[in-house]
Amino acid sequence: MDELDLQQTEKRGLTVRIVELFTTSQLSVLFLIISLIAGAAALILTPREEDPQIVVPVMDVLIQYPGASSEEVEKLVATPLEVLFKQLQGVEYVYSVSKPEAAVVTVRYYVGENLENSLTKTWDKIMSNQSLIPPGVTDWKVTPVEIDNVPIVLLTLSSQNNANDGMYLRRVADELISAFRSIDDVGKSWVVGGEPRRVSIYADSAKLTANDITLLEISQTLANANVNLQAGSFERGNQQLVLEAGPHFGSADEVGATVIKSIAGKPVYLRDIARIEDGPADVDHYTRIGFGPSVEEMPTAGTASGNKPQVGEERPMVTVAIAKRKGSNAVQVAEAVIAKAEELHGTLIPEDMLLSITRDYGETANHKVNELVKHLSFAIVIIVVLLAFTLGPKESFIVSIAVPMVLALTLLLDYLSGYTINRVTLFALILSLGLLVDDPIVDVENIHRHYKMAKESPLQALLTAVDEVRPPTILATFAVIVSFLPMFFITGMMGPYMAPMAFNVPIAMIVSLIVAFSVTPWASYKLLQGEYGSHDE
Repeated sequence: MDELDLQQTEKRGLTVRIVELFTTSQLSVLFLIISLIAGAAALILTPREEDPQIVVPVMDVLIQYPGASSEEVEKLVATPLEVLFKQLQGVEYVYSVSKPEAAVVTVRYYVGENLENSLTKTWDKIMSNQSLIPPGVTDWKVTPVEIDNVPIVLLTLSSQNNANDGMYLRRVADELISAFRSIDDVGKSWVVGGEPRRVSIYADSAKLTANDITLLEISQTLANANVNLQAGSFERGNQQLVLEAGPHFGSADEVGATVIKSIAGKPVYLRDIARIEDGPADVDHYTRIGFGPSVEEMPTAGTASGNKPQVGEERPMVTVAIAKRKGSNAVQVAEAVIAKAEELHGTLIPEDMLLSITRDYGETANHKVNELVKHLSFAIVIIVVLLAFTLGPKESFIVSIAVPMVLALTLLLDYLSGYTINRVTLFALILSLGLLVDDPIVDVENIHRHYKMAKESPLQALLTAVDEVRPPTILATFAVIVSFLPMFFITGMMGPYMAPMAFNVPIAMIVSLIVAFSVTPWASYKLLQGEYGSHDE
C-alpha cells in the first residue's frame, strides 16, 4: 500500500478499516476454512428430529381410594386437589377424571416452565396438605408426562410357527428391554401386550377349615417370606461373611414349600392346602399384528426362520416401546436400538421369532431432514445460476461463497444454543437464503462498477465501493432482523415451535453481514481485478 492509499484509508471510518484488514491479509481464507469445517461438524453433531421439542410440564396425580364410588372420589379427593393445585404459580389448567376407587388429577403448567421445578412444586403441595386427604386413600403418586416419553422405536415380536403364547413373547420382550436400557440415551421403555408370568394359588376350602387357616394368614405369611434381608455378618480368618434372610421366591415350588402353620410340631406347607400354578396371568386384553399387501417390504430386525407372514394373516404379538432421552439424537438412538436387536436375534431372540420394526421415528426424521437439506441445496444452485446470468460467472461465484459460510455458521450457533435440526430450523434457513445474499450482491455489484470506472487504485476503489453501500446494507440487514424479533414473544405452544425460525433468520442475517465485511471484499479483490479499467461496449 503506497502513502496516498494509506492517507485515504485513514480518512475513512472503522468499517472500511475492517474491510481493508481482511482484504490485505489471509484472515478471510482462515475464516472461510474454519467456518466450513465448523458447519460440517455441526451438521453431523446436532441432534435431528422431525419437529422442535416443546416443553409443557404436565403432571398426572394418580389416587387410589378403595371402596369409594366415583361421586365420593370426585367430592372428597379430586375437587379438593384441583383447588390446591390451582394455587400453584405457573399452573395453566387443572382437570380431573374420577371413577370408582380411583382418580387422575392432571396439572398442566405454562409452556416453558421448568419440568423439575414443576414436579417438585406439585409433590410439595400434596405433602404439605395431607390433612385434606381422606383416610381411605391408600396410595397416590405424581407422574410427569413428557414429550420424550413418546416412543421413537416400536419393535413387535410374533411367532413364525404359532408355537409361542403371549407369556413367552412377553418374557422375551422383558429381556430385550433390559438389553436396550444399556444403550446410551435410551429413555423410558416398556412392553405392551402379552400376559405377564404369575404364580396363582387356589386354596382348598376344606383343607383350610381342617387346619384352621384363613386366606389372610396365607397372604401375610407369603409377604413375610418373600423378602431378602441382611441378618448380620461374622468374620472367619481374613474374610467377612454376610448372612442374608431370603432370597425372594424364584419358582412355584419355592412358593409351595412355604410353611404356613405348625400343628403339633408338624409344619403345614402351602402345597398341602392349595393348588399352585405357574403360568400366564388372566387375559384382560388382546394384542395382534395383521399383515397387509406390503408384508414383503416390512422392515425387520434379523432374519426369522419358519413360516413367513402372508397377506391377511394375523398373529398374537408383543410390542417393545423405546423412547429417547431429552436432547439426544433420535436418529442415532433409533439406529443403535435396531442394531442391538439385530445382534440379539438368534441368541436372546429365538430364531423362529419375527421382530418387525413397526415404528422407526429416527428413520423418518432423518429422511425428512435429508429431503429439506436436498431442497436447500437445489435452492443454492438456482441462486448461483441466476446470479451467473445477471451478474456474471465471477460475480456469481463470489456471492455463492457467502451462502455455505452463512449456513455453516448458523448451524454451528444452532448447535451451541441447544437447537436441533428439524423441519422448522431448515425452513428458516431456506427462508433466509434469499435474504442473506443481498449484502454480498450489493457489495460485488458496486465493486464491479468502481473497477469499471478505474478512478482509484484497485484497493482504494474496492474500499470506496464498500464504504458507499455499507450504511444502507447495515440498515437493511437490521430492518429484516427487527421484523423477525416479535416471533420471540409468541406465547403458548407456538412459541417454542417457532423459536428456531425467530433465532435462525436474524442469526443468518447477522452472519451474512459479517461475511460481507470480510470474505466478499477479499474474494472480489482477488477475482475482479481483471475487470479493472475495462468498459462494456
